[in-house]
Amino acid sequence: MARATNSAQSRKRRKRLLRCARGFRGRRSKLFRYAKDALYKARYWSYRDRKNKKREFRALWIQRINVACRNRGMTYSRFMEALKKSGVLMNRKMLAELAVRSREEFDRLFELARNINSTN
Repeated sequence: MARATNSAQSRKRRKRLLRCARGFRGRRSKLFRYAKDALYKARYWSYRDRKNKKREFRALWIQRINVACRNRGMTYSRFMEALKKSGVLMNRKMLAELAVRSREEFDRLFELARNINSTN
């Protein structure tokens, strides 16, 4: 009886992996062994950096809010504390958008925060 090699499935699996590595340079897109390693690393980095992207954007939003608050004479932490006390439920992304694009709206929120801070 002939030896079964499962070659059709092996070839299919290798072709699928090489198709995923199509945009890579040199042997990383042509040879199975190197393409496999390159894809392993690429998938690891993409998973890790999806988490880092969230972290970096949150830091950017906080910096934008902080600059807008300091230009008006208050720190970021006091501003956020006052907004929380006043019951304004707005996330940092939207606050940063207001600080950059719609200054009048941000000024209204800032005055609200200033009034809360001055009463306490």
